[in-house]
Amino acid sequence: MKRVITYGTFDMLHYGHIELLRRARALGDYLIVALSSDEFNAGKGKKAYFSYDDRKRMLEAIRHVDLVIPEHTWEQKASDIGLYQVDTFVIGDDWAGKFNELQAQCEVVYLARTPEISTTQIKAELTKAS
Repeated sequence: MKRVITYGTFDMLHYGHIELLRRARALGDYLIVALSSDEFNAGKGKKAYFSYDDRKRMLEAIRHVDLVIPEHTWEQKASDIGLYQVDTFVIGDDWAGKFNELQAQCEVVYLARTPEISTTQIKAELTKAS
């Protein structure tokens, strides 16, 4: 079985997220999503609209996702790869090159973002509209 892992906040779930998850799952047989915890997001200066538990439930309802685990630190990626016997690490290409050190443990794939959609864009447009 080929295992794939990806990381993210997945706040305000949209078709760009679904497309990333679909494409990540297509690279293997089992997709693990490491979901940024509320505490981890706060440490990054981010606040998700939906709580960790709500975001987790939404991700678990998506057929491409096999397992959702919490992301608590930047450094846990290497240990997650070992713990879950991951073959492929996948993340959006806006992170290109940032996780190349993981290539010593598994394949690293940077997927092109879905054009014309992002959570940042949605939040900005909602703010402008109000």
